[in-house]
Amino acid sequence: MSSAVEVAKRKSEAALTTAKDIAADAPAAMQKVREDPKAATRSFLQTPLMQGALPFLNGGAAGMVATSVIQPVDMIKVRLQLAGEGVKSGPKPTPISVTRDLIAAGKVMDLYSGLSAALLRQAVYTTARLGIFDTLMKRLTVRAEAQGNKIGFGERATAGLTAGGLAAMLGNPADLALIRMQSDGLKPAGQRANYRGVGDALSRIAKNEGVARLWAGATPTVVRAMALNFGQLAFFSEAKSRLKDSSMGPRAQTLTASAIAGFFASFFSLPFDFMKTRLQKQTRGPDGTLPYKNMFDCFKKVIAEEGPLRFYRGFSTYYVRIAPHAMVTLIVADYLNFITH
Repeated sequence: MSSAVEVAKRKSEAALTTAKDIAADAPAAMQKVREDPKAATRSFLQTPLMQGALPFLNGGAAGMVATSVIQPVDMIKVRLQLAGEGVKSGPKPTPISVTRDLIAAGKVMDLYSGLSAALLRQAVYTTARLGIFDTLMKRLTVRAEAQGNKIGFGERATAGLTAGGLAAMLGNPADLALIRMQSDGLKPAGQRANYRGVGDALSRIAKNEGVARLWAGATPTVVRAMALNFGQLAFFSEAKSRLKDSSMGPRAQTLTASAIAGFFASFFSLPFDFMKTRLQKQTRGPDGTLPYKNMFDCFKKVIAEEGPLRFYRGFSTYYVRIAPHAMVTLIVADYLNFITH
């Protein structure tokens, strides 16, 4: 017992000594910051804690910048996916007709519906996605170099799929809130929820439908994210690697690689994005049932009632949303990684 007390005493004395040393060094450290703030910032960014956190912080910041730019296109994409639900024929909306209808109804600001939820989703999803991908890539690169090899497309694909799947699970509640806020304007005035913001949407969904409902559509969300990240991160990394020895400058290489990545990300992920939107938008009818039981039921009903090409409705809008978002995100993340390393 006395030995335990002695150990605790020694530890507390050591902690007190460390605290005194830090306090004694504080004036000198503050003086260095005042004299050369840039050097102090560089020194802080090189600490192990910040080096581990920077991929996540840079990824989240990049995603939020991109979302602020692309949000109107995302709104149009969601409206296109929800139009003509359960109907195989009929008028086919276009990006121009959806935009024209919103403007004609005096609802230009509806193009930014759900921005708070979109920013929260990026703060969670893109922060985790790019941070996990960067961390995995560093570890896989070290392992490959230790074996005398170079990291290949298979490792990049594995890192992209893993990062996308894990991040999508974390970001699903914000994604659900975003779809609900964007689709609310399609309902009759008396049935609209009129969410005040993402916090209001999340709390009301959890209260009225249960906390588990926040993960509605999680399966297609995760599969979509894995497909999107496979297309975006793996092909971006691969394209940059192949363009490295070309005559292009660094900025042109990043821009070209981003455009290539955006196309493959759109192609692989749009069918899953379509089902995710349908599943997250649905609410229980008067009889307590939902239009779709799960992703597979949604797939089957859309094929039967609307045709297989419905999954790729709005591909051009989706690409215009995904490619610039990918380009802005990856370019900003690349720049932030450059200035913080």
